[in-house]
Parts: sequence; C-alpha cells; structure tokens
Amino acid sequence: MAEAYPWLKAIHILFVIAWMAGLLYLPRLFAYHVDSSGTGSDTDQLFQLMERRLLRIIMGPAMIGTWVVGFSLLTIPGIVDWGSYWLWIKLAAVAAMTWFHVWLSMKRKELASGKRRTTARHFRRMNEIPTLLVVVIVVMVVVKPF
Repeated sequence: MAEAYPWLKAIHILFVIAWMAGLLYLPRLFAYHVDSSGTGSDTDQLFQLMERRLLRIIMGPAMIGTWVVGFSLLTIPGIVDWGSYWLWIKLAAVAAMTWFHVWLSMKRKELASGKRRTTARHFRRMNEIPTLLVVVIVVMVVVKPF
C-alpha cells in the first residue's frame, strides 16, 4: 500500500481541486441567478441547468472521490499520527466543507422550486466559507502546527 501512497495523494489533490472549484463557483452562480432572472424565464432555466450539472457532474463525484481517497490514505499504516491535533482540525474543516456542499444542494433545490429566500448578497458572503476552510486545511496538512 505504501507504493500507492504518492498516487493516492495525487488523485486526492485532484479531487479536492475539482470540489473546491465547484464550491467557489456555485454560490456565485446562485447570486447571479437571484439577481438576473424571474422564475420560469429562459435565463432562470439556464441557471438551473448550469447549477444542477455543476453539482451532479462535477461537485458530487469530486466530493465523494475526495472522501474515498482521503479515507484510503488514512488507512495506510504509518502515514497518520492519530494523536496529532492537526489531523482532527483538518477533518473537522472537511466535515464543515461537506456541510457547505449539502447546504448548497438544498439552496439549488430551493431556487429550482422558484423560492428565493436567500439574497444574492448572502450568497456572495457565503462564498467566502470554502476559502477560509481550505486555508485551515492546507495549513494543518502542510505546517502541522499542532
């Protein structure tokens, strides 16, 4: 399994990049969607299509790949020190990122049903969450301060 470690790590990073791209882009799509179109318009339908495809074709598989390959990395003997706090902080940040993904999925369904409970301004603010989480994750993994 140790021979596979560099390949698993590379695949994990690629999945994370794809997932992050979607997490950063989808709230912006939602903000533009809320700002620019009325329910049922051609623009509304186009935004719904783009949002659905981004979630189902890119973000969903990337999140699952991130979790599966990440878990595989954790199972390699001698790679992880379970007594280190950095790992638990990183895993908490990944769990928060997963919660954000689920929240975005719920907002997509809400917009698709014609409900606009969340403002474009709120989506723009929420767009900062994945950036903050990825900073925590990268610092924990690279610097391992705890």
